[in-house]
Amino acid sequence: MTVIERFLKYVTFDTQSDESTGVTPSTPKQMVFAKYLKTELEALGLEEISLDDNGYLFATLPANVDRDIPTIGFIAHMDTSPDMSGENVNPNIVRNYGGEDITLCKEEGIILSPKQFPELLDHVGEDLIVTDGRTLLGADDKAGIAEIIAAVAYLKEHPEIEHGKIRIGFNPDEEIGLGAHKFDVEKFGCKWAYTMDGGEVGELEFENFNAAAAKVHVKGRNVHPGYAKGKMINALLVANEFVGMLPENETPATTEGYEGFYHLIGMEGEVEQATVSYIIRDHDRQKFEARKIFMQKCAEKVNEKYGEGTVRVDIKDQYYNMRQQVEPLMHIIDIAFAAMQEAGVEPKVKAIRGGTDGAQLSFKGLPCPNIFAGGLNFHGRYEFVPIQSIEKAMNVIVKIAELTAKRY
Repeated sequence: MTVIERFLKYVTFDTQSDESTGVTPSTPKQMVFAKYLKTELEALGLEEISLDDNGYLFATLPANVDRDIPTIGFIAHMDTSPDMSGENVNPNIVRNYGGEDITLCKEEGIILSPKQFPELLDHVGEDLIVTDGRTLLGADDKAGIAEIIAAVAYLKEHPEIEHGKIRIGFNPDEEIGLGAHKFDVEKFGCKWAYTMDGGEVGELEFENFNAAAAKVHVKGRNVHPGYAKGKMINALLVANEFVGMLPENETPATTEGYEGFYHLIGMEGEVEQATVSYIIRDHDRQKFEARKIFMQKCAEKVNEKYGEGTVRVDIKDQYYNMRQQVEPLMHIIDIAFAAMQEAGVEPKVKAIRGGTDGAQLSFKGLPCPNIFAGGLNFHGRYEFVPIQSIEKAMNVIVKIAELTAKRY
């Protein structure tokens, strides 16, 4: 199978994660995919293959030289985002893209246009894999899985390329922030690793957001609306008031680069009670902590107005910026940088406006920067991935293995 054939096969598996279940993997369909991948790894003749009850799949490509070369790893996640359906994914290939609008779904008038997504124009002349407009595609992160397995298969077929021991790891539940929680770093046994979970070609990332989730609980008081004056506290209106206290210019739609934000992701309730869900993001740790404090101060102001206990904000940290863990070990960035150059890819070192399993793994003792997988517009119907980008990512993995061996 080519790397593209693998990818097109993998996206047929529905692997959406679900943060509400409280189990690992969060959905049983992820385990179905993991078991399938295990059979592929066995067929390739890899060693030390293990799939645990939580859906973590590990395998080894043994070293083909006797020198003491550090064991390195490559990691990708099996789940797709809960933001949009991953069931019955029907990918289409646009050959030799010419810069025009792409009709994803004629019946529903769904168009992938460079007017809304100008990054399309960076891939004129390439072959794009797109959705049918009804689901996400799943390049996040099935492109990464395909690239890793294809690279390992290539290394087995080309024993003239010297390499050390290589570990590969596929995990569940990255999209709900839990991918690294039960990842056994000691069992994985690497000096360092790379997550193949970035976007555009050339991305090389070792900085990410500090991240937290916030639940705002609002307690109202309901009485008959005809006799409510001075008595009713409408939890929905109070929730809306709380939302209005946060800076309107600090949202995902109004920020870029190193700018952090508050992202409103859900509201529900009635007069008696309401819940507002946020995620909080910032690259700077001090600004991140200040954002959390600010949300609590907003709650205090609302409680001063409506009474103690009207609003409660529960904040839970999710992950932190991996830069402080990776920066002392810049040789692992240097190797990836050089591998991209040798593979004909221009490296683009940038900060992730998001997070990866690598961030949490870095804090668990496994330095783990992030490399492009090639897809764009993740988590929605406008997702696409150039075939050439997937092929380049696969080549970068091969080059990293080769350069690591040459340096030791």
